[in-house]
Amino acid sequence: MQKILVWDWPVRLGHWLMVAGFSLAWLTSDSETFRLVHAFAGSVVIAVALFRLPWGFIGSRYARFADFVRGPTSVIDYLGSLLKLQPTHHVGHNPAGGWAIMLLLGLSILTGVVGWAMYNELGGEWLEDLHEGLAATMLTVVIVHVAGVISGSLLHGENLLRAMLTGHKQGSPDEAIPSARPLAAIVLIAWVVAASGWLAS
Repeated sequence: MQKILVWDWPVRLGHWLMVAGFSLAWLTSDSETFRLVHAFAGSVVIAVALFRLPWGFIGSRYARFADFVRGPTSVIDYLGSLLKLQPTHHVGHNPAGGWAIMLLLGLSILTGVVGWAMYNELGGEWLEDLHEGLAATMLTVVIVHVAGVISGSLLHGENLLRAMLTGHKQGSPDEAIPSARPLAAIVLIAWVVAASGWLAS
């Protein structure tokens, strides 16, 4: 086992853009003064999530849904290994983390679309309640996800937070991805700027 490249640039950059966008949107959610900031932050989250969907099929090995989306049995088995303090090591996302990612992507899009409808006054008060409910659900999933990252880091003896910054995790050389896909990261940035600007306008 040695440090190998696992996370490509679009995965890492998209992750931190979503963290920043969701955090800023949450902090400005009750402020009429920062309404435009809230709309822009939410638009960034939607844009990244929409990019992540095709990237889950055409991205590098560990970015693909086929690598980390598993059935309930795999998730239960992994959680059982966590409870035994002997978690199964996964080079990419573990089965529980995979479900959290899919939930976050789905909630990002749903929350953002409802928020966009509110922003453009396309619905009544029920949309505001739905938006708040979806955002609260998303925050809950985020908290569970962060708890999983912390517990996984401690039990595996591997800093998963740092891995999402550097792109490197423990693995064998043959498990490494060949490229961090920097050109795709540029496409992601261009897409986020264009899409979030349009959605928030």
